[in-house]
Amino acid sequence: MNFIQTLFPTYSAQFIKKAQKTVKEINNFELEVSQLKDEDFPLKTNELKQKITDGEDPNTFVSYAFALVREAAKRTLGQRHYDVQMIGGLALHNGHIAEMRTGEGKTLVGTLPIYLNALSGKGVHVITVNDYLSRRDAVWMGQVYAFLGLSVGVINSQNVSYVYDPTHTEKDQERDEQASFKVEYDFLRPIDRQVAYAQDITYGTNNEFGFDYLRDNLVGVKEQLTQRGH
Repeated sequence: MNFIQTLFPTYSAQFIKKAQKTVKEINNFELEVSQLKDEDFPLKTNELKQKITDGEDPNTFVSYAFALVREAAKRTLGQRHYDVQMIGGLALHNGHIAEMRTGEGKTLVGTLPIYLNALSGKGVHVITVNDYLSRRDAVWMGQVYAFLGLSVGVINSQNVSYVYDPTHTEKDQERDEQASFKVEYDFLRPIDRQVAYAQDITYGTNNEFGFDYLRDNLVGVKEQLTQRGH
């Protein structure tokens, strides 16, 4: 079977081999982005947004975008994406399912395609399995997105919504030490549901996204729409 798979590699094997070339490009950008000042990252985000507005395909700068996210995570979380995590991010960006074991960093991997696709300005929906995880991940990874100049919203059940508030810097250490299991609510500011959907990135569950979509189909005027398009 190994001999046959060598002659006729699976689609996954072919994708990983191709992705490894992109990872080398990402690594080549690492030194360059490591020399940027903190205040340069939102400026770089705006530059990439403008390129998309001007008609450029985001796939042309996927390596640079991923390198920016890796450096942002290093400076805010103290975590650096491994090469294999970069491959996971590329898989998600290309519309594939990336299987990862518990503890291999799924939450961190998600920041890569989330950032890249948020650059279009159309909004990215991040679906979690429950309300708690949507709040946890928004607070935990919100610091990465805020560092890059992107905004984060959260939609929860019972019409509860939040926006990520990065101003509580005095809570950073406490948040980082407990972020994987505790939500630091000082970083979440309650807001209207429409505002949560207007952010660059919106966390929530499949139920909330789905039923908000259905409810939007029952409104009489556009001003009553909760979501902003797809």
